[in-house]
Amino acid sequence: MENKAIPFGRYFEEFEIGDVYKHWPGKTITESDNNLFSLLTMNHHPVHLDLNYATSQQHGKILVVGTLVFSLVVGMSVKDVSGNAIANLAYHEVKHLNPVFIGDTIYAETKVLEKTESKSKPDRGSVKVETIAYNQRKEAVLSFSRTVLIPKMKLK
Repeated sequence: MENKAIPFGRYFEEFEIGDVYKHWPGKTITESDNNLFSLLTMNHHPVHLDLNYATSQQHGKILVVGTLVFSLVVGMSVKDVSGNAIANLAYHEVKHLNPVFIGDTIYAETKVLEKTESKSKPDRGSVKVETIAYNQRKEAVLSFSRTVLIPKMKLK
């Protein structure tokens, strides 16, 4: 039995405008995830780290750092969107739509918005996508779009 490789990322020709990729698996955010990310990125705001302080604030509990959610969702999309990319060119309109808390599970999906062949290099093109992340209650928590430089398939 031959071992068939599972593709990691797509070539430019494999993106179709309007296609939607549902990223799986989801990720349940733990207290350790939030603490480590807060410390690594030097975001020491007490609403992310201090339960006593957080309980006296708007949400009444620890709030997960928004850039952690963004980083997780970008990572979740790599296999489907940028696993074969030459480069991520830009991130556009990052929106935090709802708060994320310890114990929430994040899921995401990405829609292909545009694709443009390179005018200067015929072996590549750019693809613009929009990604939306949801929690376990199907509430949108984050959205953003990005433009990715993707190689074309090599002809044999």
